[in-house]
Amino acid sequence: MRNKHLIFMAGGGTAGHVYPNMALVDPLQEKGYEIHYLGKKKGLEYGIVKDKGLPFHEVNSERFFRYFTPRLLLTPPRVIQGIFQTLNLVRKYKPAMIFCKGGFGSLPAAVGGWLTRTPVVLHECDMTSGLANKLCMPFSKKLCVTFEETLKSVPKEKAVYTGTPIRASLLQGSREKGFGLTGLDPAGKPVLMVVGGSSGAKALNDAVAESLPEILERFQVVHLYGGKQEDYEPPVSEPEKGYYAKDYAKDELIDLFAMTDLVLSRAGSNAINELLLLKKPHILVPLPLSASRGDQILNAEFFKAQGFSYVLPQEEMTKETLLKALEEVYENRQAYIDAMSSDKAKNGTEEVLKVILEVCGDQ
Repeated sequence: MRNKHLIFMAGGGTAGHVYPNMALVDPLQEKGYEIHYLGKKKGLEYGIVKDKGLPFHEVNSERFFRYFTPRLLLTPPRVIQGIFQTLNLVRKYKPAMIFCKGGFGSLPAAVGGWLTRTPVVLHECDMTSGLANKLCMPFSKKLCVTFEETLKSVPKEKAVYTGTPIRASLLQGSREKGFGLTGLDPAGKPVLMVVGGSSGAKALNDAVAESLPEILERFQVVHLYGGKQEDYEPPVSEPEKGYYAKDYAKDELIDLFAMTDLVLSRAGSNAINELLLLKKPHILVPLPLSASRGDQILNAEFFKAQGFSYVLPQEEMTKETLLKALEEVYENRQAYIDAMSSDKAKNGTEEVLKVILEVCGDQ
């Protein structure tokens, strides 16, 4: 007999695979559901989930490489181990369903759920499905997608256009707290936030470092340079000079956003949908094809077509093009705000909740 009010969640590797899950936790708990998380204790997900106070269960997994590397040899045994770990957890706790957000942590959970006839729901945040979700697809009951265009390339009998779950807390930030945290001047120049995702982005960091004297003539800067950029040395350390650097922001991110006038960012789906919710004018520098499967390029071009974003390809980013983009977007910031304000996209949190409740038999 299944516990109708217990849900397993999985997904990890980057914050973009974890925070959408966290956006669902509070509304599910309000409806009486208990949430357990499956992931790696060495992964980014562990700290985020523990901060949320959720039970966390170790389930092994390994990144799926699209090229040969010795680490590729570790993928099959670690995934198989993760499947058996999931089987044991499902038999012990008997969840009503498993919700998988993508990333390499999802496959063991999805296969383990399928083997125990536990319904599996996937969420795809990008325009096209990532490798992990492609592998998980045969084992799933439903696939929630962020972009309506994605429906054209996935199994129609499973796919549901929902949008992506976004943390409601993002709208509760305090501009005053942000300035207090950073030491920047609330009456000073407008604030530019530079963020390359939870892992960081070397190309953005290098471009900002090269252009910083000119940028600081026009903006104060909040630079989140990334938790995996251990070798990065911020070029300035004094907030009095208008520059605040930090590797990675958690709870304080909402206050940093509240004080921000302009954002320079990668184009991960979760990041750009957060910018859309916050109506923050922004410049997107998507990961190039040389470093990705092109998902961020598709995300960025879609947002550009809607009038939401200015897109600066990484291969075209120089000091001159970056400074020009910053000036152009800031001078035309109201047009970007108006375009984002007119967006009629679905509330991803509400729509994904509907799918989860339906699968759990609670709707």
